[in-house]
Amino acid sequence: MTRPPVPEPTDRRQGSEPPEEEELIMFLERDQLVSDRFKPVPRAELGRATNLALWALRLFVLVVSFMVIYTFIVQLN
Repeated sequence: MTRPPVPEPTDRRQGSEPPEEEELIMFLERDQLVSDRFKPVPRAELGRATNLALWALRLFVLVVSFMVIYTFIVQLN
């Protein structure tokens, strides 16, 4: 009994242009790529509403974490 031929893997992006960022990376030497990745990125300047929303999210995560830990400990007894 013979096996059917296995199809060769194909690239999903076959025939499409590579993204501009990938195209630029192809021309960098290894040391240039490494040094470029270690450049610090400046902190994003967010508005007051965004900062408030992020602090509310942090508080929400802390409260929910406490609730989960408390429920777990209570269920152990």
